[in-house]
Amino acid sequence: MKHLHCAGVLLVILSVLVITPLKGLTVTVSDTARLNSMARQAQKLLLSKGTLHEADSIIFEAQQLAASGKLEATPLLQWVTAEAALKNQDFGNAFKYASEAMKSMRDLPLQSQAKLMILYAQICHYTGQFSTAIEVLQKNREFVEANHLKGILPLSGFVLAEVYKSAMKQDKAIEALEQLIQDALKEKDLIHAQLAYGQLGVLRLTYNPDYLVTNQYFRKSLDLAKQIGDSSRIALSLTNIAWNLYLQKKLDSSLFYYKYSLTYSSPIRYYTTMANSYGNIGTIFRDLKQYERAKEAWHKGIDIAKSVKDWYTVSWIYNDMSLMAVNNGDYKNAYDCQVLYKQYSDSVGSQKYTSDLTQARIKFDADSKEKELQLLSLRLKNQRLLLYGFAGFLLLALVISLLLLRQFKLRSERRISEMDQKILEVTQANLRQQMNPHFIFNTLNSIQYYMYKHDKLATNNYLTKFSNLMRKILENSQHTSVPVRDELDALQLYLELESIRFRDKFDYEISIDDEIDPLMYKIPTMLIQPYVENAICHGLMLRKEKGKVTIRLILEKEYISCFIEDNGIGREASREINLKKQLNHSSLGTRITESRLKLVNSLYGTCLKTIFTDLKDNLGNAAGTRVEIHIPILI
Repeated sequence: MKHLHCAGVLLVILSVLVITPLKGLTVTVSDTARLNSMARQAQKLLLSKGTLHEADSIIFEAQQLAASGKLEATPLLQWVTAEAALKNQDFGNAFKYASEAMKSMRDLPLQSQAKLMILYAQICHYTGQFSTAIEVLQKNREFVEANHLKGILPLSGFVLAEVYKSAMKQDKAIEALEQLIQDALKEKDLIHAQLAYGQLGVLRLTYNPDYLVTNQYFRKSLDLAKQIGDSSRIALSLTNIAWNLYLQKKLDSSLFYYKYSLTYSSPIRYYTTMANSYGNIGTIFRDLKQYERAKEAWHKGIDIAKSVKDWYTVSWIYNDMSLMAVNNGDYKNAYDCQVLYKQYSDSVGSQKYTSDLTQARIKFDADSKEKELQLLSLRLKNQRLLLYGFAGFLLLALVISLLLLRQFKLRSERRISEMDQKILEVTQANLRQQMNPHFIFNTLNSIQYYMYKHDKLATNNYLTKFSNLMRKILENSQHTSVPVRDELDALQLYLELESIRFRDKFDYEISIDDEIDPLMYKIPTMLIQPYVENAICHGLMLRKEKGKVTIRLILEKEYISCFIEDNGIGREASREINLKKQLNHSSLGTRITESRLKLVNSLYGTCLKTIFTDLKDNLGNAAGTRVEIHIPILI
């Protein structure tokens, strides 16, 4: 069962400006006034839904007018261009134009200067420049208080709280929200006060929960939402109260508030909140052992969530359905629901990976452009110095320029190196996510086998071990590296499952060097299992007699050697059997693992590798296979 947290709000910055021409430009007042008039027209369109395309057209026309008349874009036009780019999620251009507007913001009225600072902080937030965003917002508060401006602090405080949350500074976020409530109530800004109370409740519930205090925040948020008269805010506040009650095991009260929320969210088709309410209603009915009503509510929640591509809600509902099926002994349905849960949770993970990679590239582009502008500024300065004609001063300026260029080059190379490493880490995480479904799918085949055999005891035993293995895999897959003990625990569970599955067709043994501290030493997760799987499936299973696989970990100077040895039929015999069966087998798990080792080598500058050895007996016949993996040590 999951709770729907308060959604992030994309804030629109308002302004109505009258700007005079910039000094030093040979332009007329009417030309500049026309640019500002078009900018104000575009800004009004940005406030309305469905008119973003029209606003973009007007901005483009204004830019063409400026270019044809050799005019410099006014601060207002740059501001509006940045705002439109932000709405289009074009963060690179949003940062570019907002930065230009900030340079000449003193030409704007005081109220507009304060609002422009908030927009710039928002863009820095979206591009991952948290420290810059926090610094700008703190200066914004000082500016507003010094000039006694109204209607600015609630908006600025809300953006500051969002930045602190993204930067994982929860205590600072709570402080910012508490200050926001004071500012909003002082200025009678009920909308921001209502949002702040809701966000405070969620943070208090998530970190060091106090149900009584949380309930007070959520009910204040509900009261303000009713005063505002916004059905979507009322529905969301009611789900917050319902979730808080559920955590206290007050199921009947929680059920009442979830149903109450639907009376507000359904008429306005607030689908995300509707799907969450139906999903949680289903889980409450499950806890009350009203299983048919639970299924009915869950299916409604799934249908609504799918209609708006809310894969997170779909995934946790299927997970709750799977748990109910297990408790009721319906293992076939439990298996089907668990597969669907994994499918949709993988979609959520994939979206997050894509989003993180995009943000990293955006931040890198923004930093690169900023450095290019700095370099251009230095070059222009050096050109002006050349005009003075002093040979000695020219030589000094040349030396300074070379030093600055060298410093810029070194900093740029370091920045590129850092970004390459981040992209490699994200790529490694993606490879790990590709391997986990493959690993889990191979293990799940055994559950289906015992179900069809109607062996309830074996099915229950196997499913228990499988759930433990699933939990261990999910825990390990959250990290790039894990302690050796965690990796071997998961491997031990896997071998137990395979031993049960193949009815003791093989024995296994895991040994670890005494010099290896299993808690202190860390290794990349999920490296060993694919090779053990190959040894079992393509070596031992094709052997008539009972086989054995041995896993040994030995500490070397710069890495851990992992030896995986089996007494199977050998690689050559296995390859001939595959050819006779017209199979062209290539292990996905081992291929992904080899790719991960290459990435690890790139990240840490190592030369780690995998060595395959065909074992022979005294007569030269195949006696199995040994795989030696050089695993990096990550302390």
